[in-house]
Amino acid sequence: MEYLSKSLREGTYHPKAIRRVHIPKGDGKTRPLGIPTVQDRIVQGALRHVMEPIYEKQFAEHSYGFRPGRGCKDALRRVDQLLKTGYQYVVDADLKSYFDTLPHDRLMQVIRRDIADSRLLQLIEQFLQANIMEEASSWKPMMGAPQGAVLSPLLSNIYLNDLDHLMARKGYEMVRYADDFVILCRTQEEAQKALAEVQQWTAQAGLTLHPEKTRIAHAATERFEFLGYRFERGRKFPRKKSLKKLRDAIRERTNRTQGQSMPAIIKSINPVLRGWFKYFQHCYRTTFPPEDAWIRMRLRSILRRRHGRRGSGRGKDHQRWPNAYFREMGLYSLTMAHQLACQSLKKAH
Repeated sequence: MEYLSKSLREGTYHPKAIRRVHIPKGDGKTRPLGIPTVQDRIVQGALRHVMEPIYEKQFAEHSYGFRPGRGCKDALRRVDQLLKTGYQYVVDADLKSYFDTLPHDRLMQVIRRDIADSRLLQLIEQFLQANIMEEASSWKPMMGAPQGAVLSPLLSNIYLNDLDHLMARKGYEMVRYADDFVILCRTQEEAQKALAEVQQWTAQAGLTLHPEKTRIAHAATERFEFLGYRFERGRKFPRKKSLKKLRDAIRERTNRTQGQSMPAIIKSINPVLRGWFKYFQHCYRTTFPPEDAWIRMRLRSILRRRHGRRGSGRGKDHQRWPNAYFREMGLYSLTMAHQLACQSLKKAH
């Protein structure tokens, strides 16, 4: 740490290469993730600590991503409020590869409006231009802020802050979480004008709206997705990717050939179910029973194999190991959790 502090004071500190890995996404594609060294993460954390208070004073009210005291649920709650008060037309926007296409020169121009310290500016530029190392190759990026770097979320918010304020000045209700945002409007004409404003701004900012994923939806008759939720005709559901992620996590823990006892298996999946429900508890009630049934089927399949039977849990397995069997073992029930949450909400009102 002394060496790190000294090199920063003397201006001799230089970031190391960032290791890039690819993590799978729900649609079968992968997302590039940049992993800085421990020292670089410490320095980026210090930079964020200095910069964040400066920008928190000027960030827009309805920007929620990677900000202190704010999160996904706040953004979702805002969307809910707007839908319930008559904002039925939704500009569902998608910035194509935002973190990978963030223009360095324009980003630095924006930062220089508020920060004059030359050493600080130099450090930010050095992090943006740090070599990317992937397998046997290495290169210097001409654009982008690596996902996975401590400083990248703040930089991404800084660059989109002008768009936030532009839309607010024009009277549009924009709700943004990092690079994911929706604009809620009262009429289709208003939505078309809002989309035109976004298209013009992104073109000038060197960014690209995804032509297939950016659209206008009528919330009363069409669905749209935001932060893992699917909004459809006044109700909320998990989007398909969110359900797939849950089932993939359960599959990992319920392999039929594993040797753990049933209580141990249930103990391993309960935290997954609790965490998933905590985020998706506001979904419509029909969401939860099919997932509970599928999970019990996975557990019955394990028991079935241990009794010398092939295939998945079905037929008389429901009599051999009824739902009460798993409930007595402490299996977390999404359906029951939702019913309890609804009862608590009614009592609160």
